[in-house]
Amino acid sequence: MKILLVGNPNVGKSVVFSQLTGTKVISSNYPGTTVEYTRGYLNLNGDRVEVIDVPGSYTLEPTCKAEEVAVAMLPQGDLVINVVDATNLERNLYLTLELIARQVPLIVALNLWDEAQHKGIVIDVPKLETLLGVPVVPTAAIRGEGIKQLVARLPEARSGTVTWQTTDERYATVGRIVRQVQRVTHRHHTLLEQLEDLSVMPLTGFILGGLVLFCAFKIIRFIGEGLINFLCEPLFENWYRPFLQKLSVALGGTGPLHDLLIGQLINGQIDFVQSLGILSTGLYVPLAMVFPYIVAFYLVLGFLEDFGYLPRLAVLFDGLMHRVGLHGYAIIPMILGLGCNVPAALSIRNLESHRQKFIASTLMAIAVPCFSQTAMIFALVGPHGGLYVGQIFLTLFCVWLTLGLLLNRQLAGYTPSLVVEIPPYRLPGVKVLAQKLYLRISHFFKEAIPFILLGILVVNLAYLSGFIHLLARICKPLFAFFFGLPGDAAIALLLGFLRKDVALGILAPLNLTPEQLVVASTVLAVYFPCLATFLILLRELGWRDMLKVTGIMLVTALAAGTFANLALNRLGLLAWIGAGVLLSLLILLEVTHRKKEASA
Repeated sequence: MKILLVGNPNVGKSVVFSQLTGTKVISSNYPGTTVEYTRGYLNLNGDRVEVIDVPGSYTLEPTCKAEEVAVAMLPQGDLVINVVDATNLERNLYLTLELIARQVPLIVALNLWDEAQHKGIVIDVPKLETLLGVPVVPTAAIRGEGIKQLVARLPEARSGTVTWQTTDERYATVGRIVRQVQRVTHRHHTLLEQLEDLSVMPLTGFILGGLVLFCAFKIIRFIGEGLINFLCEPLFENWYRPFLQKLSVALGGTGPLHDLLIGQLINGQIDFVQSLGILSTGLYVPLAMVFPYIVAFYLVLGFLEDFGYLPRLAVLFDGLMHRVGLHGYAIIPMILGLGCNVPAALSIRNLESHRQKFIASTLMAIAVPCFSQTAMIFALVGPHGGLYVGQIFLTLFCVWLTLGLLLNRQLAGYTPSLVVEIPPYRLPGVKVLAQKLYLRISHFFKEAIPFILLGILVVNLAYLSGFIHLLARICKPLFAFFFGLPGDAAIALLLGFLRKDVALGILAPLNLTPEQLVVASTVLAVYFPCLATFLILLRELGWRDMLKVTGIMLVTALAAGTFANLALNRLGLLAWIGAGVLLSLLILLEVTHRKKEASA
């Protein structure tokens, strides 16, 4: 038996799913698409029943890829649980009537029942059951209320009494049902509801948005560094290092096999960052350096998702994101990338069109430095003055905006308008947050770590074969001419493909001038993401598009590094004026182009 959970976005469908199935769930892409759905299992009267969380849909007449997948999955189910938002019956019942018209065994979970009561919404459930002809069970899934009753009534699921109707007839039927079963009483706005209004107003929205992001990064840094200092580092140093040291001695301390597994010894010791062995750096980087921040990011992200803030953030940034060929929800990968590019790369799959995924991947990989890289920039360049640090990030923002404007103009297709349901603020449950965190962390272990190990193996082989040093010698004249950097910096820049923060650390003993540090930091930030991010994007975009992104990265890095070199060492203010004129011209062309499209 197969049960499908069907409903509009933001009705608590995933929470109902979690309550029914627990944490042992599987997330998959629908064949031929990047649209994800989740499946798990429910024990129903001793039988193991599969439950599938279908992508959110407003209608069975598809308007986007997610709705196409939802419609395609419908014939696969033996029974449908239609999750309905009790606080917005009028919008939700349209899909319910469409499901009833399909003559599928149906039961309605009237979710957010507690929230409806808080808002003064009174619903006559028995009358709603009679009018629809299917069982209706009130639930407050975030607290687990009504879930047992829902499971108990699953055998009662049946086809409804409403027959096929035209669109106009269906809307009229929805209105008639709502008038008969729902009554709204007067009540005062709560503090959360007042915050809801302030969150989408331009002035207060950006102020609150800045405050939320500041607090989010503080929390992420606190949790991430805490996990590193009190869990990951002690485990690797006290338990794992002695094992590797014994293995290193057993392998003779040198040789191809030793260098492949353990890596090169630094001052006679294993350096988890620089040794570049599969068992040393290959495990330390994803588990001790990336994983703690992954946990922190996904915990904060899950809270903001379930609280209802992310749709408001998307609305605030929709205008800016449309200029670069994206819509407001693409701000999420950009914000994630400021902490770690790996979860940012994974989150890009949630964007609707391939065009948006390509633009978002390119902009995130090129112009959004991760948290550890940002920390190294402050550590290296900060002592020379805030103006130098400011130039790096100002250059990155100009690169992000200019490249986005160009990609938006050159790539075929268009960016759809942001049509998003803005849910009310609601405090998420601890159990649901934990289940979501578990699911996302398991995805990281399955999808990211194998690619990181593979990448370190490839880089290690290139290092052992001397290819890295050969490439560095070839690139020395290029770096000196365009970037004004000494030849020794070439190896650091090339190794940035593995870990950018490590590459920045390699620059420290080279005694570079402040101007050279700015140029090197800018080039490192732009030219490639770290290996883990690169491999995940490769899987998401495919070889052909990733080659295009790589070409764009190299050209952009050359242009940004050359500009930084000119602005600091040769032309100074003139370079910044020229860049400002070019950027203003691009914005003017984009605005003119949009006005012509609107008038046409």
